[in-house]
Amino acid sequence: MLELHDVTAGYSRRAPVFRGASLTVAPGESVGLLGPSGCGKSTLARVAALLHRPDAGRVVLDGTEIRAWRHRAPRAQRTAVGVVFQQPRLSADPRLRLADLIAEPLRATGRRDEIPERLAALVPAVGLTDDLLTRRPHEVSDGQLQRACLARALILRPRWLICDEMTAMLDASTTAALVAAVETYRAETGAGLLAVGHDRVLLNRWCDRTLDWAECLVEQG
Repeated sequence: MLELHDVTAGYSRRAPVFRGASLTVAPGESVGLLGPSGCGKSTLARVAALLHRPDAGRVVLDGTEIRAWRHRAPRAQRTAVGVVFQQPRLSADPRLRLADLIAEPLRATGRRDEIPERLAALVPAVGLTDDLLTRRPHEVSDGQLQRACLARALILRPRWLICDEMTAMLDASTTAALVAAVETYRAETGAGLLAVGHDRVLLNRWCDRTLDWAECLVEQG
């Protein structure tokens, strides 16, 4: 279970982005989080992905309360969560070829020997072709780069996937392909999903249930 209880978070303790947000995602469940721009849903997604320490509240992952964040979190917790952001060009190192970008988490965790096998499985699964793997981010489209970012998020086989506005900058066909890739992965692994967005139609079609941002807030204000 991925659980966020009464979380307050932001980038200044004097003026948090939100207060008292709670949600849960069960193993194998897909939950959509719907809200307008600026409401704080992306900050909550970063908290859920163990990338941002909340000011208050509790995050519980697979029955264990999170005590450390980002690189300080135990490896088993960090690698249990994969995340895909809205803007691939801000989350991709422009110096890396796509093959190296995708394989980056395996190198970081000392699992280089798994790279060939995992690339061979993931590249077609996300809709990339081998000729794209030698290109760098500026040599591919936004859609192609986001496919690579999704592959990077999946390469460690996470039990939980956070998609923060993953398709907001993409056309309809690329959106459909990426959602299909996520759902294929979830069907194979039983991973839970938190999909953050502002497109109610997409989230309703994609997820088992969709929460409006206001439903997450225990304390308004």
